[in-house]
Amino acid sequence: MIISRTPLRMSFVGGGSDLPSYYRKHGGAVLSTAIDKYVYISINRKFDGGIRLAYSKTEEVTRLEDIEHELLRAAFEMTGMRGGVEITTTADIPSRGTGLGSSSTFSVGLLNAIAAYNGVHASAADLAARACEVEIERCHQPIGKQDQYAAAFGGFNVIEFNPDDSVNVSPIIMRRDIRDLLEQRIIVFYTGITRSASAILSAQSAQSGSDLDKQAALKRMVELVYVMRDELSQGHVDSFGHILHENWSLKKTLTSGISTPAIDEWYAQGMGAGALGGKLLGAGQGGFMIFYAPRERHEDIANAVGLRQVRFGFEPLGSRILFYNPL
Repeated sequence: MIISRTPLRMSFVGGGSDLPSYYRKHGGAVLSTAIDKYVYISINRKFDGGIRLAYSKTEEVTRLEDIEHELLRAAFEMTGMRGGVEITTTADIPSRGTGLGSSSTFSVGLLNAIAAYNGVHASAADLAARACEVEIERCHQPIGKQDQYAAAFGGFNVIEFNPDDSVNVSPIIMRRDIRDLLEQRIIVFYTGITRSASAILSAQSAQSGSDLDKQAALKRMVELVYVMRDELSQGHVDSFGHILHENWSLKKTLTSGISTPAIDEWYAQGMGAGALGGKLLGAGQGGFMIFYAPRERHEDIANAVGLRQVRFGFEPLGSRILFYNPL
């Protein structure tokens, strides 16, 4: 029996610049943090030699090619897994369409558990790169690379995407009291709307490759990554909210459908109740919304927005093997 635990993430600035249509020409960067909400993957030997997969549905098959879940099938193919295995997935947050990088978190956690099952240690860099291979190359998903690295490495980082496809992960250096204050001042709401990011990201990728205005917006969003990093390092915590607001304003220009009238209304209500900035997490249209505001304004913001509030904390660790019994 092997159990992996892999954190979800919040991306604050620079999202969209991790798409290959942009970073292979200009380089990209995001600033994000892992959070204390997780995806758990367990692997156990199965007595009868078949394959049993339990996620939002249950599959029981005898042949690899009969697996319906494309990420599981691709991971099996890449790692050489065969029959005689049972894999179970559980998550702290709804597993798809929430803007917390759950699909890539699943991929990273799955590959970590499979590596341990096969008696191999996988580094964070290996896990992230292999998760990108599974999702982008093998499953042809029109997504970027930030979620895989955030889940594998954990922590509060600047993640840079270079034109040669290499990736740099650099932790944000800031005082503990600033980190704690930032964590306390971020308030998170669940919109109750889940969506597939694929259509939004496909449109964004196509437009950012050729539209000069979209490229200019992404360039400024990448610049804001380093502005936010420096402001946090210098202890200017309120700048976080203002930068968040500028980034969200820019992101909405990247393609139609990132926001909706309902999302715009919730955002306006939060800002009107005292938030200094905010954004919708993920590709757009639904999932989780965050605001940055002094703690004394949180109750007013919650009342104004009227959405379900979700508590969270920053997570310093990436994907981990919680239980290892190979016998």
